[in-house]
Amino acid sequence: MDLILWRHAEAHVLRDGQTDLERALTPKGERQAQRMAEWLNQRMAESTRVLASPALRAQQTVRPLARHFKTVAALAPDGSVEGMLAAARWPESSEPVLVIGHQPMLGLAAARLLAGSEQYWPIRKGALWWLRHREREGVVQVLLQAVQGPDLL
Repeated sequence: MDLILWRHAEAHVLRDGQTDLERALTPKGERQAQRMAEWLNQRMAESTRVLASPALRAQQTVRPLARHFKTVAALAPDGSVEGMLAAARWPESSEPVLVIGHQPMLGLAAARLLAGSEQYWPIRKGALWWLRHREREGVVQVLLQAVQGPDLL
């Protein structure tokens, strides 16, 4: 199973009277989302299941993909690694899964899956980590397939 962890692109700071879920992308964030969506669309399988946080900035990040996506409450900024992995059906899912979410959840998940313990690994705004779960000769492995930031595209 492939699991792609995509952090939302750059968003405006929280303004008076606004909730965290209402924060929108900056113009730079819109460009980051567009570049990363183009990169992903060249590499992701058509069967990839796309899950996004209900936060406006995550919804705006996923839109340039122009693919069907599901909004999942467990991916909200206050969500847990367990909730995110359950929503993605890790590692049992038969199709690849793209998750558009937030820090620290995405970095904690990457650390748990790759290093076996939750650590605060930073994932830059708009960047993604592409992980692959496989079994070889009875040994379960999690491979880091790619790390890509929008500024390098």
